[in-house]
Amino acid sequence: MRGAKAKGTVGVIGLGIMGGSFARNLVRSGWRVVGYDLDPARRRELAKDGVEIARDARSAAAAAPLVITSLPKPEALMATAREIAAARLPKRIVAECSTFTIEDKLKAERVLSKAGHALLDCPVSGTGSQAATGDLVIYASGDSKAIARFKPVFAGFSRKTYDVGGFGDGSRMKFVANLLVAINNVASAEAMVMGMKAGLDPAKIFEMISSGAGNSRVFELRAPMMVQNDYSKATMKCSVWQKDMDVIGAFARSLKVPTPLFSATLPVYAAALKRGHASDDTAAVCDVLEAKAGVKRRKRR
Repeated sequence: MRGAKAKGTVGVIGLGIMGGSFARNLVRSGWRVVGYDLDPARRRELAKDGVEIARDARSAAAAAPLVITSLPKPEALMATAREIAAARLPKRIVAECSTFTIEDKLKAERVLSKAGHALLDCPVSGTGSQAATGDLVIYASGDSKAIARFKPVFAGFSRKTYDVGGFGDGSRMKFVANLLVAINNVASAEAMVMGMKAGLDPAKIFEMISSGAGNSRVFELRAPMMVQNDYSKATMKCSVWQKDMDVIGAFARSLKVPTPLFSATLPVYAAALKRGHASDDTAAVCDVLEAKAGVKRRKRR
């Protein structure tokens, strides 16, 4: 932070769509942020936004007593946990904000705990576009005192933090939330396609539905991309979402809970990947349903 005393120092490891937004918003809200990402392009981009770039994850953790991880794969989490543990640093509180299985997070928790650190399970509810504006909800779980210490940091990039309970309950809540997101996203596409096939203007569909009883937060966020027929500015990439879908499905199966609506969305998301939308936003399921319905629009991409 330039020209004023910072509120404190926070480390952010993983500067992708979500982690990059966390870091930017923390800088704007008065924190000194030391970040790291494997991707040199992401490091350069975030450096321009006021984030101090560390040479590796260990250095980011060494600079900050409070560390956020936002990573694409559980393997990256384990590698980061081992790197921090091996650094022999004073106690660090690490808020793990990715969506992974509870088992994967527990493995990282054990590694960090043995080294004297505390890992919190803190997945976030919200899309990349919501992250950019700080419109996120944090489902924090783990040691309540550590969560309380982290709350001022969470306030720098979210609108609400919940202390959900014991370690893992944050992820359990996130799985419930993401199940609804998966269904509502495909439901939004299904409604848009039916309207377009009936001859309605997609912009009018969005305007009317978003002001009526059929509206949802997911519809508000994703339908504009469906209107534009442009999914290139991803707030959640289809390829990354597939990982989240696998996690939710495995969790539901472990509980022996029927998920007929969630299960019905699986082939739609799979078809989006097959149609080349891996790097596009998950709103691209609309393209899948348009193809099935025989709706043809001119591409704007």
